[in-house]
Amino acid sequence: MDSEFAPLFTDAAPARLREIPYNYTSFSDREIVIRLLGEDNWRILESLRDERITGRSARMLFEVLGDIWAVQRNPYLEDDLLDNRQRRQALLDALRHRLKQMQKRHAEHEAEFPDRARRVGLLIDAADQAVNAFEAHFDRTREMRRKALALLSKHTRKDNIRFDGFARVSHVTDATDWRVEYPFVVLYPNSEQEVSHMVRDCIKLGLTIIPRGGGTGYTGGAVPLTPYSAVINTEKLIEIGRIEPDSVLPGVTENYATIFTGAGVVTRRVMDAADNAGLVFACDPTSADASCIGGNVAMNAGGKKAVLWGTALDNLLSWRMVMPDGNWLEVERYNHNLGKIHDQAQVTFNIKSFDAKTDKPISEQQLVLPGSLFRKGELGKDVTDKFLGGLPGIQKEGCDGIITSARWILHKMPPHTRTFCLEFYGQVREAVPAIVEIRDYLASLPKTGPNRVMLAGLEHLDDRYVKAVGYASKAKQHGRPKMVLIGDIVGDDDTQVALAASEIVRLCNARGAEGFIAVSPETRKRFWLDRARTAAIAKHTNAFKINEDVVIPLPRMGDYCDGIERINIELSLRNKLRLCQALADFLAGDLPVRFYEGDNNKEELIWDRRKQAQDAIIEVRERWQWLYDHLDLPLAQAEALFDQHGITAGELSNRADQPSLFHRLQDHSIRASWKLELLPRLHEIFEGDSFRPVIERLEAVHKDILRGRVFVALHMHAGDGNVHTNLPVNSDHYDMLQEANAAVARIMALARS
Repeated sequence: MDSEFAPLFTDAAPARLREIPYNYTSFSDREIVIRLLGEDNWRILESLRDERITGRSARMLFEVLGDIWAVQRNPYLEDDLLDNRQRRQALLDALRHRLKQMQKRHAEHEAEFPDRARRVGLLIDAADQAVNAFEAHFDRTREMRRKALALLSKHTRKDNIRFDGFARVSHVTDATDWRVEYPFVVLYPNSEQEVSHMVRDCIKLGLTIIPRGGGTGYTGGAVPLTPYSAVINTEKLIEIGRIEPDSVLPGVTENYATIFTGAGVVTRRVMDAADNAGLVFACDPTSADASCIGGNVAMNAGGKKAVLWGTALDNLLSWRMVMPDGNWLEVERYNHNLGKIHDQAQVTFNIKSFDAKTDKPISEQQLVLPGSLFRKGELGKDVTDKFLGGLPGIQKEGCDGIITSARWILHKMPPHTRTFCLEFYGQVREAVPAIVEIRDYLASLPKTGPNRVMLAGLEHLDDRYVKAVGYASKAKQHGRPKMVLIGDIVGDDDTQVALAASEIVRLCNARGAEGFIAVSPETRKRFWLDRARTAAIAKHTNAFKINEDVVIPLPRMGDYCDGIERINIELSLRNKLRLCQALADFLAGDLPVRFYEGDNNKEELIWDRRKQAQDAIIEVRERWQWLYDHLDLPLAQAEALFDQHGITAGELSNRADQPSLFHRLQDHSIRASWKLELLPRLHEIFEGDSFRPVIERLEAVHKDILRGRVFVALHMHAGDGNVHTNLPVNSDHYDMLQEANAAVARIMALARS
């Protein structure tokens, strides 16, 4: 097999990623040197490293860079030095003292090694410039803060203008945990009116503006990429208007319920307000307990109810936003169809702009677009189309303005509901078509009149999510399912709803699924609880999750899931091969053995146990390596070699048309398992209390290697074809980040195929 990932092991010396002291970030030495000294000087440093001439002077250079880097990446240290001139000067003197020592050593060797001395001289000059820039940064920052405070405090309270370390650290990232630059200032407007003034003032100050709500996004849209950025946090815009049950909608003959919300209102609060009035707020992302209204508009958020009422775009009546020039824009839907936008032949929006200072109208226009423009094929949300016909605000992720408020339509849920939970235990490609069958079956039922039946919610979880959320299988005899579907069926007639739910279970039984139906509100709520825990997919990391929304037509979902499982098996085997290497390295060193009175010397106590353990690891490693190298080998050819490699296979349940070795691993009839193949043998070799420290260290090595394992997990809202493809990673694990990045490239190639 020709893997598209980087080679697992090479003959080259291991890359030195962390020689710069005080670096507790995910940045490597290379990235820090390039940031502080420039790429040309990194190449010079590498050339000196290649000549093995990076001794004391190099350590002093790294100490200089480490001190600068530690202050730049810690706003609390930066504030302390800003407030204490004496301490700041002491640090600068120490940095320059190291540079003088480097210069002295450079002068001593200049005549003997002129070419080397020239390159070292360039590094010293660059480091001197970096220290000067570091010193100038404090004066520049103090002056910029003074100007910003004077300008911004004309329009908001001073305590809404935050330069302190806590505010900046809290706004350096979103739910991704991706950190690039700390913002220069964080602003908390008290009202919509203050937002426009802040935008104008930030433009005058030359600051990049970043809108932020709940900070729950996984796209990095709220992550500052420049040190001179202003995050405008809308969390104080929390006005919720009264529900107006008989609102007059422009161009609509029937009255309909609406609610007004500020951009900072938490989604759950709007959902609860609607629920208390017997209505439904249709925009219900998984992050509803933390996400805010402004983000829902900017991201065109959906959720499980999107299958019935669409995403944010479908449920918005109007919204207000501040444009990049600081002026106001109001967008209002005309002739709302009270349903999914793509079902309307022609969609109309009235767009008005107003001067922020005088509130006088600047322009007014009507945007008329075909409804089909907003959806691609059968998709509920087309994440590939950010433009959306030029409609402002929606799905732009805050790039064309800041959402400050919105008015939404609220729906009436039919009186009878059944929640179904379907657990699939066969192969995913055989289970995924059930989504299409459920959709098509329910689409064939009446949608008007007393016998109407509708799908009101649908959520898909793959086996990685099932494991992460701690899903408790309802069919106890089968173990953990490969896929779970949870959905709501609603209607006006309880009998018709019950019949539809039973038919869905019957359809899925034919695909190896076990079905369960919840009737009472309490049981239905329990069925949906696992959906709310999907963030647990990142629990084995420090919550950093690479998220890709991949648009897959539903009929091709099975192929996509198969491709993802192929990538996952390859990633898993790579991690296990790294484990073998790490275990072998440990066993080659000094083993921690517990001694008691009367014991012989250490080597006699260990005797041939070291060799036995090394042989066991070699045997297992060769078997795993063969699996990794031959995943695509036709199964008949592979099975003929099983005995040769000591592979024991169970019953094949995978019904692939052209089976390969991969399909054996996919259905678990062949397992590559540390717990089954290696750990018991090591326990047997190092048996007894004397060798307990060895076993503990071996298990610690496994835990450390496992921490760097990359895998891909899938879940899908509303059966709309937008597959949330997530890769949990540790942001301080450089190799893991690189492997995840390579996996994303594989996933994108798979999605396009």
